[in-house]
Formats: sequence, C-alpha cells, structure tokens
Amino acid sequence: MTLSTRHSHEMILYIAALDAVLEKHKLTANDLLEGDDLATFLSRLHDDINNLKAMLRAIYIAGHATESFTDFVVGYGELWSAQMLASLVRKNGVDCNWMDTRDVIIVNPTGSNQVDPDYLESERRLDQWFLQHPSKTIVATGFIASTPQNIPTTLKRDGSDFSAAIMGSLLRARQVTIWTDVDGVYSADPRKVSEAVVLKTLSYQEAWEMSYFGANVLHPRTIIPVMQYDIPIIIRNIFNLSAPGTIICRPSVNEFDNRQGLGPFVRAFATIDNLALVNVEGTGMAGVPGTASAIFGAVKDVGANVIMISQASSEHSVCFAVPEKEVEAVAKALKSRFREALAAGRLSQVAVIPNCSILATVGQKMASTPGVSATLFNALAKANINVRAIAQGCSEYNITVVVKREDCVRALRAVHSRFYLSRTTVAMGIVGPGLIGGTLLDQLRDQASVLKEKFNIDLRVMGITGSRKMLLSDAGIDLSRWRELRKEKGEVADLDKFIQNVHGNHFIPNTVLVDCTSDSAIASHYYDWLRRGIHVITPNKKANSGPLDQYLRLRALQRQSYTHYFYEATVGAGLPIISTLQGLLETGDKILQIEGIFSGTLSYIFNTFIGARTFSEVVAEAKEKGFTEPDPRDDLSGTDVARKVIILARESGLQLELSDIHIDSLVPESLKDSASGEEFLQQLPLYDREMAKKRQDADDAGEVLRYVGVVDVVKQSGAVTLRRYKKDHPFAQLSGSDNIISFTTERYNQQPLIVRGPGAGAQVTAGGIFCDILRLASYLGAPS
Repeated sequence: MTLSTRHSHEMILYIAALDAVLEKHKLTANDLLEGDDLATFLSRLHDDINNLKAMLRAIYIAGHATESFTDFVVGYGELWSAQMLASLVRKNGVDCNWMDTRDVIIVNPTGSNQVDPDYLESERRLDQWFLQHPSKTIVATGFIASTPQNIPTTLKRDGSDFSAAIMGSLLRARQVTIWTDVDGVYSADPRKVSEAVVLKTLSYQEAWEMSYFGANVLHPRTIIPVMQYDIPIIIRNIFNLSAPGTIICRPSVNEFDNRQGLGPFVRAFATIDNLALVNVEGTGMAGVPGTASAIFGAVKDVGANVIMISQASSEHSVCFAVPEKEVEAVAKALKSRFREALAAGRLSQVAVIPNCSILATVGQKMASTPGVSATLFNALAKANINVRAIAQGCSEYNITVVVKREDCVRALRAVHSRFYLSRTTVAMGIVGPGLIGGTLLDQLRDQASVLKEKFNIDLRVMGITGSRKMLLSDAGIDLSRWRELRKEKGEVADLDKFIQNVHGNHFIPNTVLVDCTSDSAIASHYYDWLRRGIHVITPNKKANSGPLDQYLRLRALQRQSYTHYFYEATVGAGLPIISTLQGLLETGDKILQIEGIFSGTLSYIFNTFIGARTFSEVVAEAKEKGFTEPDPRDDLSGTDVARKVIILARESGLQLELSDIHIDSLVPESLKDSASGEEFLQQLPLYDREMAKKRQDADDAGEVLRYVGVVDVVKQSGAVTLRRYKKDHPFAQLSGSDNIISFTTERYNQQPLIVRGPGAGAQVTAGGIFCDILRLASYLGAPS
C-alpha cells in the first residue's frame, strides 16, 4: 500500500466512524423525540458532525492532536445525550432545560493528569447561567468543563462522577445519586467473595479508603466536593431500581454508639494485586536524618507510585509497596543512590519481594476499637496466610497487610468470613448419626434453606461421624444425600481428623460439635473442645452427670470463655426444662423443689399399668413398642432418671455426685444379674404380685403410682422414687410417654410452675437439639 493510499484509508476510517455515530444518535432521537424537539436536535446533530469532520480533517493533516483538541472532540457525546434527555423530559410535561457545563464548571489542570475545580468562579458562572436559563429541572452534561481561559477540557478519569459531585456542591444539593450497574458498595469484591454484602452506609472516609485500595466505589476526589457540605452520595443500580443502594455520608455519633461488636467497625475489604515490596535495610540507617527522604526522593525521580509504607521505630529498615511494573526501575534507582552506603555496609540490602498483593481492612474508628487487629490477624493465621508487611496509621480508617499474590483471595475470604459470616454462619460436626443424630440431620435438611433465606442463618454440616465411619466435607455436606454419601465416600472414623476438618475451615470461624451419642468417652472431650473455641451442643447426659469436679471444671471454662455449651435435650428431650430453670435463676427466683416424671419409658409404663394388667405385661409391651432400651433394666433401674435429677440439682446450685442420689430401683434385686434382657422379662412375672399390691393400695386411697425424680434444694438432696399422687394431681393426668416437671420456687410457691409434653422420641429430642443450635446462632448475632 502506498503512503497516499494509506492516508486515504485512514481518512475514510474516521469519516466512517463519524457516520456511524451520526446514525446511532439519529435512530435514538427518532425513538425518543418528536415534532420541533426532534427537528431541532437533528439539525444541531448534523451541524456538529460536519464541524467534527472539519476538525478531524485538520488533525489528520497536521498529523497530531493537542490535548485541548482531543477534549473538545470527546465532549460531544455528553452534549448530545444531555440535549436528548432534556427534550424527553419536556415531552413528559416537565419544565426542563439542558446545561453545557463547559459554561459553568471551571477547572485548573494540574501536573498529575488531574484538574482542580475553581469553586468560586464556578459558583459565579452558575448564578449567571440560571439568570439566563430559569428552569425547575436541569439536565447537565457530565465529564466536561472549561479552563479559566474558556478552553474546553474534561474532568479526566471518573469525570462523570466527579462532575456530579461538583454540581451537587455548587447547588448545595440535599443528595447526589450516582447511577451505576451494581446494587451498591460491597463489603468485598463479589467476584472473589460470594458472601459479600451490599453496605447500607459508608462514611466519606471509609469510601475514600476503599477507593484508594482499588474497590469499585468512587474516585477519592469525587467525595471531596460533597464532603465539605455534608451532602450524602447514594450509589444506585440503574438496572435494579428495587435495590436501595449505599449511602455515603458523615455518620452521626449515635450511629457509632449503636454499632455493637467488631463487625460493624470493619465495613469492607479491598485488594490491590500485581505489587512488589521493596525493603531497604541496614544498621547505618538508624538515627541518620534524611534517609527516608533520600529513599523516596529516588522513588519519585523514576515516577513510581508508592502504595504503602511500613517502617519499624528502630529505623533499621524501610519497606514499601510499588506496582510490580515499576519495581525494577525503583530498585535500580535505589541501588544507584545508595551505592556507597551498600559498598560500605551501612546498608545491607535493597531487596525486592515480587508477586505481592495488598489486603486493606477499612472501617471508621476501627483502629481504636479493641480486638479488631487481633481478630484480623487471627483469621489470617488460621488460614495459614503469611503476612509480609503491615501498615496501620492513626487515622483509624484502615489496616493494610501485604501477602503473597497467590494467597490474596484466600486471605480476603478468610477475613471477610471472620467479620461478616461469624454472626450467621456456623460449621457443624455431628457425632453419632444414629436415631437421634439422623433425625436431626433430616430436620436440618428440611429447614436449611428457610433459615438461610429468611433469617440469614447458614448452618453447614462439615462432618458426620459414627464409631466406625465418618464423612467429611470442605464446603458442607449435601444433607439430601448424607446417608448415601456416607456409604459411598465415608472413611474410617478418626475423631482427631474429624475435629480438624470441622474446626479447621478458616472461612467459617464459628464451629459447633453436636454430640448425639450417650457415650461418656465422647463427653470427656467437651472441655478440650470448648477450650479450643468450639461450641458444644448435646443431649448426652454423661458430662453434666459425671464426676462433680469434671462438671465444675467444664462449667467454669464455659463461663470464662466466649464459647457456648448447650444441653437442653439432656432433660425432657425437646421440652424447655433447662432453659426454664436457668431463666428462673437468672431473674432472681430461688428454687425450692423440682419434681417430675423425667422418663418417657416409665411414664408410659405407669400410665398403662391400670386395671387388671400386670407390671411384667406392660413392661414387655413397652419394649415391643420401642419405648425401652434393648434391656429394660436400663430404664427400670432409675439410673437414667437419676442422671437427669443430678443435672437439675447441679443447675440449681447443689454440688452433688451421682452417688448422692437415692434411687428406688424397679428391678428386683435377684434379677439384676440376669444374663440378658430377654431372660429378665421371662422372670419378671414372678414379681408382679408385689407391684400389683402397690397399685391396689394406691387405688384404694384414690391415688396413682408415678415414678419420679426429686430435687430438694432446701434439704440439698435428690432422689428417684415411686410415689403416689391423688387422681386430680397434674402428675396423675399424664398420658402416653409424656414428661411433666413441677418447679416450686419462692415466686411459684402456692401454685408450682408446670412444664408438660412429650419427653422422649427421636423427633422431639432432635427438635430440642435443633432449638439449641438456633439459640447458638442467635447468641452469635442472627435475628431471634
């Protein structure tokens, strides 16, 4: 291709491009406008296009374009858009005019490819403009302005947002709304953190910090014009008008006072990639005036941008981050500047650490809130993230850390989870997927989506283990298939590995282990679990009814830590027995006596032991219906009831051992050593006459037999015994396998407080455990 042909081709290209622009705007105008407004706009459009062709031909002939020429050309799009929108608004009956902001906004160009608005002159020109164009509604161009010499220019990068803020400031607007394509400002980049949330409010300073660290919010200079007049900026999504957006404003003192915990003080996280650390180190730096000035003077000379600086108070080293593309020039400049000091050993090194990223944690008053830094670095440590450098100024707005680039997303997710998910997201481990545990898992499966969608409670089962096989997951087990998955992918049970998997997930800081067994060996681990920060929920009675010293040690740890230990289902299955007792005590009531039918098995037996039926017949029927343990002596011995009595006694403040509880066993002495449960049932009819007589004596007195547990706080004792009650007594009104518990207190003295309902069965027991799980979520901050 010859030179003249190539030039002709280039000319054809810009003419074709202009023609395409013309056609696009004509089509848009024809769709939106009509009548005189359409004719006027199209006339102006053709004139502008012809002028542009003439100007572009001049640029083409000259071979280059000045910056002011370029700014003038690129500003036409704003002019056309503003004219069309103003005409459309008028078409809908609103008094409206359009403003060419080059007539109003005056800026002084600076040396850093930025501009500095002249607010006094702009205000004067705005007043003049309104005198000539009085209107209720103004559509103003964005992005474009003029110099003091009336030469057209632009507001450079993010200029449209900047011009909106400038106009808002000039007009002393009530608010400025920035329309964009996202629902607002997120707590982290949603492309990297799926759990990122839209922030309702941000302070000007918080938004400023986030912008500096690369978050897609606003350019820092956009905030300056509105900030001086306390004008709120609202970030809204033009494609989702139902989203309320994010308000950037000056927070009231009350807002800070009402922020509870650490999360509200940490508002968001931002990252900058493709950085390198430069570390200038040497003993000769300490106490030498001007060293830092020399370092950063050399950096300035090569035009590099310093993102972060970290210097120890000893002055032994200065560490700073720069864009990776600039680090080679920076290092070369520093080595040249300090050649003599390096040769003499006063400086030991100018080291470059490549492949770095910055993670910034932003929040107003964050630095002065105790625990924020500790929580941040604990989250990073738990995620096994190595921090290369740290910077935290006294401005209270950010804590900045430098990490390896490959660790950046993992670090971002870890810290975001610690501050944003800890209140609602819980990693769960289920120990004992038998009848109770399996039913609980099914209840969790059925309710999980509702809890997450309506209450923002995210319960993730990270592991399920039995005595022989366990199933582990890093993201959460699919509870719709947990039985099949356990068969297909289950591995040999290893409690230590199980705990590590459930508790070791650094994205979910809160961990709860749910022990659905009746195993004392599992219960012996509670102290260690709580000490490690793992919450414990259980229906297992062994820990709270075991040796007193171990129980007291466990409860002391629980009270001293921030870890929760819930055990509602240890007494009364799903009935609120423990919580009722705790509520009475916490509100200052004094317990006098607790009396109740605590065993669903024995409740069924004595509710059914009526008329001519024999005791052995009723026990056999209870076993056949699944109400008893495989060996009915486990129920009839009263030991299980005694464990519930000791739990309530200790909860009431009595320091009793299980051996202190008097038990009237229903197992005849001579049958205690029977070889099996079947043999016991075969021999039990020999003792029917004794039980029949007790029933008859009670019946003759207008009473019934009930097997009860009693806590006598006044006498500081407990007992499990067979008692008689009048037929109008609440205990005599029981049916099926229901439990009933009576609290006699100083407040409830004449008329005891009664709790009654199903006290046995997989569904209600699992329901009681589930209630404790939701109670834990509530304590962690989920809506109650």
